[in-house]
Amino acid sequence: MSALRITVAGSVNLDLVARCDHLPVAGETVLGGVFAQHPGGKGANQALAARRLGAEVALLACVGTDANAEAALSLLQSDGVDLAGCGSISGASTGVALIAVSDAGENQIVVAPGANAAFTPDLLPDVIDGALIAQLEVPIETVCEAAKRCTGLVALNLAPAFDVPDSLLERADLIVVNEGEAAFYGVERLKAAGGLLAVTLGSAGAVLYRDGEEGARAAPPEVNVVDTTGAGDTFVAALTLALLEGRTEADALTFACTASALSVTREGAQPSLPQRKDVDALIAAGKTGA
Repeated sequence: MSALRITVAGSVNLDLVARCDHLPVAGETVLGGVFAQHPGGKGANQALAARRLGAEVALLACVGTDANAEAALSLLQSDGVDLAGCGSISGASTGVALIAVSDAGENQIVVAPGANAAFTPDLLPDVIDGALIAQLEVPIETVCEAAKRCTGLVALNLAPAFDVPDSLLERADLIVVNEGEAAFYGVERLKAAGGLLAVTLGSAGAVLYRDGEEGARAAPPEVNVVDTTGAGDTFVAALTLALLEGRTEADALTFACTASALSVTREGAQPSLPQRKDVDALIAAGKTGA
């Protein structure tokens, strides 16, 4: 069977990460951090996650003309993501995420969008064939237009939380949010959109709603948490791919929770993204959540 094709429209960042023993509170300086640099951005993360899980993936995005662009795209290139639709914006900086990660694996993130903010609708192809995954780290006008031009399934990750028109929610076949985002938008509003709704619950797993009613619930396997950055992006890509493969909703949710759990066992959003064989092996071994 040929690989499914997914187009991801979204952000590309370079993640600048400082690991420390605890996250700072307002006004606090935490010393003794260890610095690392990784490719990131929700769009790039979801594209690479889908690719490593077995899809043929094209990324629609924007980077700057600075030295960070090559580093931000490095893993996407090496893993075979189609970057023909990833443009360079003259004079713009590549997006940067400043991330603090505690020894417990929790994180705080501040994003300077740079070229991501210049990803306007006119840079989209006239038609997006097949499935689309989109998030909200690029202009909302571009997300709405990408959804309109898509001929297949539209998976919408409503992150970070940002006010969106009902027309976009109604076009989405799958909406994915975490608990905080669900509270921001209102679960009843998201259920009323008419598509599938997945709400992630952190270490408790996730729940999937269809037509406003709970259709499936899954928990992740127990793992050693190192860094939760990118876990949500892994979940989005895994759930979208599993549904496209025709899995039952329960099996798709288990696949997504397992993939997401594996992603937190290593540092960095993109270096930690799991391979398909590792997710399948964990599920085959029966090491999924209760």
